[in-house]
Amino acid sequence: MSSISLSAIAPELVLVACGLIVVMIQAVVGRKYPDSFAYVSLLGVAVALVLVWKQPGPFDARIVEYSFMDMWVVDNFSRFFKIIFLLGTGLTVLISIKYLHNEAMQHSEYYALMLMCTVGMMVMAGAAELITIFLGVELMSISLYALAGYTRTRMLSNEAAIKYFILGSFASAFLIYGIALIYGTTRTSQIPDIAKYLAQEGGGAAVLVMGMALLIVGFGFKTAAVPFHMWAPDVYEGAPAPVTGFMSAGPKAAAFAAFVRIFMEALPRLQTDWVMVIWILAVLTMTIGNVVALVQENIKRMLAYSSIAHAGYVLVAFIAAGELGLTSILYYMLVYTFMNVGAFAVITMLAGDGESRVKVEDYRGVGYKHPVAALAMSLFLFSLAGIPPTGGFMGKFYIFSAAVKQGFIWLAIIGVLNSVVSVYYYLRVTVAMYMQPPGRTEDMPAATALSPALIVAVFISAYGVLTLGLFPSTYVAMVKASFLSFL
Repeated sequence: MSSISLSAIAPELVLVACGLIVVMIQAVVGRKYPDSFAYVSLLGVAVALVLVWKQPGPFDARIVEYSFMDMWVVDNFSRFFKIIFLLGTGLTVLISIKYLHNEAMQHSEYYALMLMCTVGMMVMAGAAELITIFLGVELMSISLYALAGYTRTRMLSNEAAIKYFILGSFASAFLIYGIALIYGTTRTSQIPDIAKYLAQEGGGAAVLVMGMALLIVGFGFKTAAVPFHMWAPDVYEGAPAPVTGFMSAGPKAAAFAAFVRIFMEALPRLQTDWVMVIWILAVLTMTIGNVVALVQENIKRMLAYSSIAHAGYVLVAFIAAGELGLTSILYYMLVYTFMNVGAFAVITMLAGDGESRVKVEDYRGVGYKHPVAALAMSLFLFSLAGIPPTGGFMGKFYIFSAAVKQGFIWLAIIGVLNSVVSVYYYLRVTVAMYMQPPGRTEDMPAATALSPALIVAVFISAYGVLTLGLFPSTYVAMVKASFLSFL
């Protein structure tokens, strides 16, 4: 009991309390003030962000604090990822205000589920013990299942929720079974203690390797890596547009946070066993994601396969490991949050009632009626494609540089070629917006109908993409201080 530290989990407690308050507001005053749900949620996210930034000290101090019988750790690695989660959640809340108003679904449960999902992601990043990580995975996943089917009057949304729930349950089974096998071999579920056991025993036992393989399957699903990606296109298409942007950024980053901590801190002795497997997964994920995205007409499905491909790029950095490899993972997840949530903010802005305008052809002429939205969308797409001077370019530059530095030349070449392929389907949307005659202009929302909160979210995302591309050194210094605690 002496290791209990409420300050170590203060940001998570704030979000839990905020989620409960949001639900109570609706119970007391009903839906008379629906926007208050969003504002209370934003306040909770802002307070949690300040608490994460201040604990346990400045980033360059590299302080590591364990608590709760060494099951919880506060270090720069977890803090950096928590900042990513909270930024993604805050932007999604801003995006959701107008969307829920248009869909007549302004319920407090939406924001409560989003806050609880964020708590699950933060638990995944801050846990130093396998069962605690699994609890974070389940809290995050169950919230996402409900959010994916939130627009329950749409059949696609119902289908997305059911598919996500069924396949997610299988993935959780693989994950917990892998944890059980590792625990049975090492007689501990503490990540530092697993590393100590492998250092003493040498590792490599068949049961241990099997447990590691099951963990790869479980995290492969959560990151939408091929061949565990089949849920992503249908779920991304069916889920509400703000939820799609949210789940494409935060949960993916949370999965990589847990993935990196377990494999880099607990299982580095087994690197010769898992590096070739991850190499193959990276190539398949990049290639299949980009090739299938070429033929997509629905922009949400296109960005779903794009998200799969980007998971492949992060896996390249995962294989490279080392200082530059881990730097590129953290840096890229921050950039990816801004550019992907920003892209879905514009999609939400232009989708119309019932998301009736989500095909590429619906974007014809958008550059003439909504020049600012089209410019922002082009910026986000250019960043996703890795075109300078955006943050996406710098992220890919760091990833492929890390692969080359560690001797994975062919992997870097395959990644660069895949990145070139992706330019085609990203530019399709830009060409439609600026170089094709206007399509269904009568269905386009008027500029006066746009939400100020939505505009703020787009502006913040665009600012993040540009500053990360033009002035990366400040962020890189913060990233480098975020993983040295367990290298």
